[in-house]
Amino acid sequence: MTPLSKEKCAVTRRNTTPATDAEIAELHSQIDGWEIAHVVDGIPRLQKRYRFKDFSGAMRFSVELGKASDEEIHHPRLVVEWGWVNVEWWTHKIRALHRNDFVMAAKTDAIYAETAQASE
Repeated sequence: MTPLSKEKCAVTRRNTTPATDAEIAELHSQIDGWEIAHVVDGIPRLQKRYRFKDFSGAMRFSVELGKASDEEIHHPRLVVEWGWVNVEWWTHKIRALHRNDFVMAAKTDAIYAETAQASE
């Protein structure tokens, strides 16, 4: 678990400053396996695909991630399918990346590790 996973998300508003390129590079180095993609309207998003043995494992992970997202009031895009969950983080209000996205990416990895252990 990275130190980012222990942080709480900050409140963001439409005038919140996005992460700078230097901040993005530093934060990105703290999360493993996450890609930065410009998938919709050029808005950068953190993306990662998680593998599961079956659909119920993917759903358990998604439910736990949903609970954590509600606690932080920061929500991802999830695509759940048999054996996979695709997760994307970006800050909707500012249409850019913010430290919160990296915090939640780290929390997502921690939830995956816990969920995967529970499935064994």
